[in-house]
Order: sequence, then C-alpha cells, then structure tokens
Amino acid sequence: MSEKAIDYLKENRDELLEKLNEFLSIPSISTDSTYKQDVEKAADFLVTYLQELSFEKVTKQETAGHPLVYAEYNGAGEDAPTVLFYGHYDVQPVDPIDQWESDPFKPEVRNGRLYARGASDDKGQVFMHLAVFEAYLKTEGKLPINVKVCIEGEEEIGSENLYDILLQQKEKFQADFAVISDSGMVAKNQPTILYGLKGFTGIEITVTGPDHDLHSGMYGGAVRNPIMALSHILSSMKDNDEVITVDGFYDDVEPITDAERKLIKKAPSEDYVQSTGITETVSEKGYTPAEHTMGRPTFEVNGMYGGYQGEGTKTIIPSEATAKITCRLVPGQDPEKIQQLLEDHVNKHAPSGVSVKVKKEKLSAKAYKVEPNHPLIQKAAESYTKSFGKETVFVRMGGSIPVVEWIDSIYDMPIVLLGFGTPEDRLHSPNESFPLDSFDKGMETLVYYWDMVKQV
Repeated sequence: MSEKAIDYLKENRDELLEKLNEFLSIPSISTDSTYKQDVEKAADFLVTYLQELSFEKVTKQETAGHPLVYAEYNGAGEDAPTVLFYGHYDVQPVDPIDQWESDPFKPEVRNGRLYARGASDDKGQVFMHLAVFEAYLKTEGKLPINVKVCIEGEEEIGSENLYDILLQQKEKFQADFAVISDSGMVAKNQPTILYGLKGFTGIEITVTGPDHDLHSGMYGGAVRNPIMALSHILSSMKDNDEVITVDGFYDDVEPITDAERKLIKKAPSEDYVQSTGITETVSEKGYTPAEHTMGRPTFEVNGMYGGYQGEGTKTIIPSEATAKITCRLVPGQDPEKIQQLLEDHVNKHAPSGVSVKVKKEKLSAKAYKVEPNHPLIQKAAESYTKSFGKETVFVRMGGSIPVVEWIDSIYDMPIVLLGFGTPEDRLHSPNESFPLDSFDKGMETLVYYWDMVKQV
C-alpha cells in the first residue's frame, strides 16, 4: 500500500508544492490583530482541504481567540488505531522585514530550500501530513489509520485557549496516540527521534528605589541604585560553573541516565562556536553542552532594562529596573514550585534600600519524556531510517511545546514527535526556510509510519 502513496507524492510533487505555497502565502500572524482576517483565511484553507479529502465533522471551531480546525477520519475500521494529529497554522511576525531576501509571504525556492514564513514552523510540516492523507485516499481510497485532526491558530501566542478546549471536550479528542510535527532533526537528512521536551516557567523581577530618577552626583552614595541591586540579585542565582544556586531548585530533577548519555553522545553534536558566533561553550559542571541543553534545567535572563537608554550619557540613578527570567525544566520539576523557589530566593537576597516585586508568568509547562524503546517510537525510528537511509538518532530537546505536556496530562496517551526541520531553518527569524529534501523524505517517512502502526 505504501508504495502507491509514495508514487503519488512523487508524481504530484509540483501540484502539492503549489498548494503548499498557497497556504504559505497567507500571513496568518496570530499575535497582531491587524492580521485577524488572514488567520481566519488560513483556517478556511485547512477546512476546505480536509473537506476535499472527505474527512468528517470538519469544523472551524471558534474560541475566545483564533479558531481551531477539527476533523475526523473513521474509514480505517474499528480494529485500526486512532491518532490525534496536532499542528498549528499561525506564524510569527516577520520583523525585521528588511533582513528578508524575498517576500516572506511569497514563497520562493532557492538552493533546494523553500523560503517563506511558516515554511518550517509549522505550516510546511502540517501540510505534509495532509498531502500524505491525500496520497492514500487518491490511490487506495482509505487511510490505514483513523485520524482526529487538531490544528490551532494560537500556538505562537502560547495556545491561549487550547488547554481548556482539550480538557472540556476530552472525549472528542481522545485517541490511542498523538503525532506532532512541530520540531526538527539534529542535522539535515539526519533522522532524529525527539523523545523528550523541557518544561518552561518564568518570572519578572522589578526593583524600585526612589520615586523618580535622581541626579547621580547629588544622590550617589546616599541612595541604592536599583539596577545595581537587581544585578546583585541576579548574580546570586547562578554561579560561574553554570550551577543554579536557588535553594531547592534541583531537588526533584530526574537525573540523566547512563543510557541516555550514550544516546546523546551518539547523536551528531552542533558546533555551537560555528553556529552562534561565540568564542567558547559553557555548561553546567559535570555535563557536556549537549547534555546540559537536552537533559538538565537551565536559568536564563532574557532581558534587563532600566535607566537611560539613549545616546550619550545621562547622569542619573534610575527609579526602577526590571529583569525577565525563564527556566527550562526537566522531568520531575513542577513549574509552580520552581516559581515559588525563585521568588523566595529573590526576596531573601534583595538588598536594603529598595523594594522588590516578583511577577509570576502565566505560561508554564512541565517537561515531557517518553521511553525511547516504546513500540510507537521504535516504528517511527524504522520509518525515518527507511526513507532517509541513515540510522535514526535519539535526543531530547531544550525547547518546550506546552501542548505536548497538556495532551500527556489530560489524555495519558503516547506522543510521537515526528519533526523534519533542520538547524538551518531560521525559525522565528528572517529568511525562514524548509529543505525540499525534508519535504520529500518526510512525507515518505509518514507513509511508512502509518503503514507500520496500523495494527499497533
């Protein structure tokens, strides 16, 4: 069965790319209300495509924000498994527009890559699934598995309404397992099983001193500087060995096993010096950069501001200073507990002469991990290897996809992360792109996978 579907994908590649380009041409930027109608248009594109494929219960479900596209296919029979396929059709803003080499919403192929906003994250990967469904239905008249489709329009703004929908409509989205293609491989054409994601949480610290900016000559030496006070607080939270010094931060951390360290070592390692422009890597004492990124928690200051920001000098003691902090978490850590530990630390180390306020960020998620030897994961690895012609490697990712943890906690179903992006895709940046090799071999992987899991 799979060979017929693959032949269809090859024979109709130009037409499928043209249809994908139509999808990518829609500026579905979810964070900017200016593009609300375009977000709706992208949802309508998916609704129309799913209807053309004869999916059932195709709906554009309204939410408090942007719509969610839902559909079902039940033609594989009662004995076949049901998969929940999740993706998102919204995209990031394109700023700074002057750094794009081509119009971000006029897809263009250059050097084997398709350039457009959303080409990799996540329209391109969502479309690949629909194209594979089309290939099966046009050649065999049926899919080997039953499918529930959940494609949202708010992932890039934190999936603001999805959790409540999944929780309140549990039966509607219930399935045997879930598949998500919103991630990537460790290198181009290197099949990669992503079996773990980090959790996420954060706080914002605001330090206030005088009720207005002060002349630094007249008040320096008598008034504590809020920026200096904030700097002291931040420097107390992590040492020079990249060890987080917040009491209790590591208490619930699930350690990296020896087996996992072998898996991480086996995967191709990114040359961080080359790819980022740094002079050397730093990681937690006792761990390699890859181990720290994939399997250990992190603490980062994402932004810090206060005082004069203009050209030249303005001799003031600023009234206020703020820092934004996020932590990537590993299995065992609870986001709310970590937020409280951070707040306790800030209050304990706040200098005298200033007041400190901690704001806990609303968006948080626990880490997710599935056993690499799970049958659904092993079949995914086999499918990757068959299409890419290379042994599949197994890694955990330093990033977070909150919906993964939500599906896990609400439905307790296995989640397979079948990603086809590459480190060169420039996600969220100008000149986002997706390699056509990944487009072709990725769809082959999906065909093989659906055939392999039809009797799981």
